[in-house]
Amino acid sequence: MNSSKHTELANHAWSVADLLRGDYKQSDYGKVILPFTVLRRLECVLEPTREKVTETLAKFEGQDIVADKFLRKASGHAFYNTSTLTLKKIAADPQNAAKNLAVYVGAFSDNARGVLDRFEFAQQIKRLDGAGLLYQVIGKFTDLDLRPEVVPNHNMGYIFEELIRRFSEQSNETAGEHFTPREVIQLMVRLLVAPDGDALQLPGAVRTVLDPACGTGGMLSAMDDLITELNPDATVEVYGQELNPESWAICRSDLMIKGQDPENIAFGNSFSDDGHARKTFDYMLANPPFGVEWKKVKDEVEAEHKQLGEAGRFGAGLPRINDGSLLFLQHMISKMKPVDVDGGGGSRLAIVFNGSPLFTGAAGSGESEIRRWILENDWLEGIVALPDQLFYNTGISTYFWILTNRKSPDHKGKVVLLDARDQWQKMRKSLGDKRKELGKDHIATVVKLYGEALAVAGDAEHPLHGKVKVFWNEDFGYQRITVERPLKLRFEITEETLAALEASKVIQKLPQAAVLAEAFKSLMGTSWGTRQEAWLALKDAVVQAGGTWPTGAPFNKALRDVIGVRDPEGEVQLVKGQPEPDAELRDYENVPLGEDVEEYLAREVHPHVPDAWIDHSKTKVGYEIPFTRHFYVYEPPRPLAEIDAELKALETEIQALLGEVAQ
Repeated sequence: MNSSKHTELANHAWSVADLLRGDYKQSDYGKVILPFTVLRRLECVLEPTREKVTETLAKFEGQDIVADKFLRKASGHAFYNTSTLTLKKIAADPQNAAKNLAVYVGAFSDNARGVLDRFEFAQQIKRLDGAGLLYQVIGKFTDLDLRPEVVPNHNMGYIFEELIRRFSEQSNETAGEHFTPREVIQLMVRLLVAPDGDALQLPGAVRTVLDPACGTGGMLSAMDDLITELNPDATVEVYGQELNPESWAICRSDLMIKGQDPENIAFGNSFSDDGHARKTFDYMLANPPFGVEWKKVKDEVEAEHKQLGEAGRFGAGLPRINDGSLLFLQHMISKMKPVDVDGGGGSRLAIVFNGSPLFTGAAGSGESEIRRWILENDWLEGIVALPDQLFYNTGISTYFWILTNRKSPDHKGKVVLLDARDQWQKMRKSLGDKRKELGKDHIATVVKLYGEALAVAGDAEHPLHGKVKVFWNEDFGYQRITVERPLKLRFEITEETLAALEASKVIQKLPQAAVLAEAFKSLMGTSWGTRQEAWLALKDAVVQAGGTWPTGAPFNKALRDVIGVRDPEGEVQLVKGQPEPDAELRDYENVPLGEDVEEYLAREVHPHVPDAWIDHSKTKVGYEIPFTRHFYVYEPPRPLAEIDAELKALETEIQALLGEVAQ
């Protein structure tokens, strides 16, 4: 089925909006159209076995036997409907449409009925009936041919996604939170599965797949399709979790139709209510929403972090509250299968991120600690930079992170960075922020390049050598050192210091604060090079004024802060015999991991500030992945002569145009 056919069928379903206009707000159209499309699809799928289900039901009627298993077998699917009603029959009886539709929906098996309940379908039936629109809406959908032989499951996914995109536009939501462009998914699953091609072709292969932010299930379907393409005899079990009720319902109905267990799709928040606790999976993939805060589940996440530590999912660290991307990654890592002594087992996972998780957070921050945990455990296999304007809801640059706990021997300790930002073609028609797409050739190129990354990175003659770089894990680590310089002061009495004296709470609390102020005024304009000289002069002035010199560290510090003035040529202040650091001159440097920080200080800092030193107690280890810096190519500015010639040519052209106007 081509894309125009998907659009045609989606247009047919969305044409119901013409009936709803006036009685429904635009933002509510999807609340009617999506569940009716699901209902019509379920009806079309069950149509061939309807009579067989009815006969099976009659056979068990009146018997004390749970017929559910037999009815599923009769329908040929994981769900069924025992009613003799159809949408066409219901539409033909407008007076009883609401009652009959409720009976029809109630005759579905529990799993199918649960899908429709998530759409709050009963409320929509009541509302449509009250507006006198129900039988008309049903009539529209009876004309929609969604039989599997006409619309295969894969293509039905496109129709649902197109409807959700329109619904999101009308309701001002973010469509990209619900689904990912199919060609992006195709690249993702191929990168994920490529190294396992031989293992997947073994007889009786069984693989489990998880998407913890599964939306409508596009990624799960693509993984299922790819693995069964590689091995038609393979068994693929897909699992997911979704927070959006409409997306959850569509994903669950899709799985029911494909014969997968719909109970594998959990509803709820993956962080606070893990629907697959204590389970592990062969493959995991996700496209979590970019930059979405996790404030709603803050208490649950922080409690698990503090109470369970490394035994929980979030032991490595917590990112800032406004972006939960790295929480999703930790959640997925917690579900990797362990690797056995023979190298078997293990998992592979891929996740879509924006640029933020690469570098956000300084050394010691939650984000840096998560990156450190991943790299020091040697789980990060590679990062692929994608073109911008590839997603429906954002035009920013995005990246695939690919992780595994069973790296091949030649990849151990290494990370592949692959720049695929130029692998795209322009779309004929934009969809939201999506103006670019990946063609089949682009996908094939990137998959091949990723598979050959180590060889290409080592071959300077390869035409795509500049697009691949390989680093050791430690290359992304650094030591954040604190460089201190001594506090140097001269001491003086000025109008400013006297004003500061009056503002000092410590000094003003003294019984003789007024005497001090008068005594210091007598020294207006005086300056001293050392603290000792200043204190002797000030003490004499106070005594001569009839006062006594205060004692105690708080007074001495407050006085120094008042009359001390920073001066590069001033006296170095000491604390317990050691130079006191000047907080205003404090600086920070990132030193590559493994490099001697004292050697770095001598080489890079001392030539400019010889008296600087490192406060080793404040040194922190951090990790960041500056992807764009590694692929930056310097482009020299154009020669001035060339720019000047171009400007002169433009001036001549403008003069000629003005001359034509004047004539």
